[in-house]
Amino acid sequence: MTPNHIDSLFRRLQAALPEPGSELHYHSAYELLVAVMLSAQATDISVNKATQKLFPVASTPANMLALGVEGLKPYISTINLYPTKARHIVGMSAMLCEKHHGQVPADREALQALPGVGRKTANVVLNTAFGQPVIAVDTHIFRVSNRTGLARGKNVNQVEEGLVQVVPGAFRHNAHHWLLLHGRYTCTAKSPRCVQCIIRDLCEFLDKTG
Repeated sequence: MTPNHIDSLFRRLQAALPEPGSELHYHSAYELLVAVMLSAQATDISVNKATQKLFPVASTPANMLALGVEGLKPYISTINLYPTKARHIVGMSAMLCEKHHGQVPADREALQALPGVGRKTANVVLNTAFGQPVIAVDTHIFRVSNRTGLARGKNVNQVEEGLVQVVPGAFRHNAHHWLLLHGRYTCTAKSPRCVQCIIRDLCEFLDKTG
């Protein structure tokens, strides 16, 4: 995809959604971190339903530690892989208390040192909670980037590297949200809605529908 096409792509996404954001519900960097950890292989809707009851009880690392793994499990039992996620969230909370005075660090290396926190989760928190112009690549962004020709790669790291190289600086902060939402609602895995796609003429996907 040419630089002019890339610029046009993001201008259209921006015009359609000037102020994109996460569909996860949260009120602090810590709540966002917990929600993103829960969202792996789960829908945002299911996570929001769980955290609606969880966060009034445990919205800080100290409160989560007091709840403990067994206390946390009932709140997240409807979410995939909840036993493992419970252990990671409580372990992450313990490390925040021990090493970061109970605060979520605005540093990728420090975030990825926390139990259960990988690069994608760290990037989401850095971008959404701290306003850093990093791009987290999930399955939606991976699909959109490869289909459109925006940034092709065989794995999420390659796609992230490609996006960092080609996304204009003016769009980099919101690129993650625009691409994710476009993949979630338009450029879907099955039966993509190419007919209603606002970047259809820019997209290099050979199997467009309609």
